[in-house]
Amino acid sequence: MPHATTRDTAPHRLGLAIALALGAWSCTASAQDGAAEPAPPQRGEQASATLETVTVTAQKRSENARKVPSSISVIGEQQLENQHVTQLSDLNGYLPAMTITDNGTPGQTSISLRGIPTLGPGAVVGTYLDDTPLGSSSNFARSSGFVLDLLPYDIQRVEVLRGPQGTLYGAGAMGGLLKYVLKDPDLDSFEGRVGGGVSSIRGAGGNGWNARAGINAPLIEGKLALRASFANESTPGWTDNVYTGRKDINDTRQRSGHLSLLWQPGENLSLKLTGLHQTIDADDNSVGILDAQRRAHLGKDGTDKPAAERFEKKIDFFAATVDWNLHWADFVSATSYSKTTTYQLNDQSKTYGPLFPLFGAAPGVSVFPLSLGLKKWTQELRLQSKPDDKVEWMLGGFYTHEKSSNHQELRAESFAGVPVAGMDPLAVVDLPSTYKERALFGNLTYKFSPRFDVTAGVRYARNDQDFQQIATAGSLLALGVTDGQSSESVTTYLLGSRWHLDQDSMLYARVASGYRPGGPNVALPGIPPSVDSDSLVNYEIGWKSLFFDQRASIDLAAFLIDWKDIQLSASTRDGLTYSANGGKARSRGVELTSVFKLTPDLRMGFNGSYTDAYLVDAAPSLRGLPGDALTGIPRWNFALTADYDFLWAEGYNGRVGASYQWLGKRKTHVDSNPDAAQLSASGQLNLNTELSHGNWALRMYVRNLTDQRAITALSPVKSAATGATVEWQANRVQPRTVGLEFDIWF
Repeated sequence: MPHATTRDTAPHRLGLAIALALGAWSCTASAQDGAAEPAPPQRGEQASATLETVTVTAQKRSENARKVPSSISVIGEQQLENQHVTQLSDLNGYLPAMTITDNGTPGQTSISLRGIPTLGPGAVVGTYLDDTPLGSSSNFARSSGFVLDLLPYDIQRVEVLRGPQGTLYGAGAMGGLLKYVLKDPDLDSFEGRVGGGVSSIRGAGGNGWNARAGINAPLIEGKLALRASFANESTPGWTDNVYTGRKDINDTRQRSGHLSLLWQPGENLSLKLTGLHQTIDADDNSVGILDAQRRAHLGKDGTDKPAAERFEKKIDFFAATVDWNLHWADFVSATSYSKTTTYQLNDQSKTYGPLFPLFGAAPGVSVFPLSLGLKKWTQELRLQSKPDDKVEWMLGGFYTHEKSSNHQELRAESFAGVPVAGMDPLAVVDLPSTYKERALFGNLTYKFSPRFDVTAGVRYARNDQDFQQIATAGSLLALGVTDGQSSESVTTYLLGSRWHLDQDSMLYARVASGYRPGGPNVALPGIPPSVDSDSLVNYEIGWKSLFFDQRASIDLAAFLIDWKDIQLSASTRDGLTYSANGGKARSRGVELTSVFKLTPDLRMGFNGSYTDAYLVDAAPSLRGLPGDALTGIPRWNFALTADYDFLWAEGYNGRVGASYQWLGKRKTHVDSNPDAAQLSASGQLNLNTELSHGNWALRMYVRNLTDQRAITALSPVKSAATGATVEWQANRVQPRTVGLEFDIWF
């Protein structure tokens, strides 16, 4: 139906009234802010009276986000910059039905989408960098606790797809997908940028700082271009260790380097080569200690551990992408190689120290260093029809080969650092593994009319895994070498339909399945030698619409997910972990994303979600009963954003922005687990402003203006000798942070 170009003034005024009412109501309602909204105008652009179009690659095609028959959020480069986002946890609360758990530093992060939490070692949310996956599908790489967490500089946007993406994205995307899209080289224009900033965190002993630079250079105009960038972020610590007397122990440094070369020898063929290097180096965790009654007896940011819990992560990523226009179809080849190394040291003194007297030694220090390595090759080939055909189709093949290392030690030392005779080490074990997967996938969309179409898709995948448990020392494990293998074939599917009510409004329905690979298990007495894959089916209906002369948009989706054979992490009394399968769970909810452009210069957004996720069957490994709420899932989330652009003076442009995010209460375990502790609902207010003139911009931001220090993660520390909880480890929202940024373009 053609879009009307004129409307009555009464509906016009009514629309503004509704928009203002929703904006006011969102300050007290319960939901959550995401970003299926377009980014604000870029530097130097004149504000538009209507909402801008956002292009995404959610279905491996470039499409208008409002035409994609699925629930998707997009966070653009400008939004990342305005909010000074440096890690995934900075986005917690902005994305409907998404919970991001920070476990002490950037990179020690887990994600849940639509009520599907990371109860096992394998990730439930897939992670992609452009066209290729980055992260392991194997349980032994422990990807659930180390989700891809990039310093978002030179990133065009972040896309989040909610619900299983099993047909196009395969294993591990059962809850959804997190996709970073890098900025491509520009073949025609030269641009450079340098910038830096300083920041102050309440309670920190020093100031933070950052520096960044980027350049885009056409080497052969219209045919060959280079983009390169570098960024460094240094965050001061604010946590104090009363045991060692050290203050501000959790200093963190992040570095990012990106190099991309785009070659277009003709209008129908292009080759893009990409290299990315990222590092995270943290001196310690921002983890506070509570006593057994969960009281902050050392202060909100105090700890008393004898060992520094270092964390280091390094990613090297290389990719080659070929796009070839065959006129009758498009061919894509996406190849990647990545190498990831992770080092994490945990102080386990209060868990294993009480065991020392049982062996005739005094209590002492026990540290658990974990070293992970992953080398991953991927290759995907796709052939797809042109987007305007009456019948749209896509055929593809995928292959990945992963080789991971997992080295663990558990030490026993005196407080003076001397190994305890007869006890040290308690365990030394290596868990090397390989993961190979081959998959074929395809989908077909038939357009019965310009307004109605139906889509069906299927993916067949087979994975083969090999594993060894090599225990070379220690008393907690039987010494020797144990081999394990597994193979499985999995088929996932998609059925959907889309009905365009008019040019600006669409209804859709979708049924999709997804899975997480199983695999061999660690060798422990009484533990099954393997764990089965778990899977789920998502039922979804949604409505996307533009209204009020394209000055407002709304995305509304309702979903129901049935999850079976849940993969869980369980542990022995000695604290050794293994994998197990549980029964069934269900998640259901509603998601809302809305944007209102009240004037060309004032724009507000309100997003929210309601999620009800619970066990259907008993889960003995979790000590859970039917009806228990799933771990860490708030029922209600919401956030409100507002941005206003204005002319400061002749030639000087200004902008002010604010956001408020709110997470509802949730529990650290399922309800029936005796260790379940409730995390209170909490909100966070952020402000930002910018002044720009010509080729420079000055920005200021305040994160967590009211210095809300809510606990975001809480875990018990148990004595291996008695099984009793001796204390709790608590992660809190980062204290109030104030920063000043300056950038210049040339």
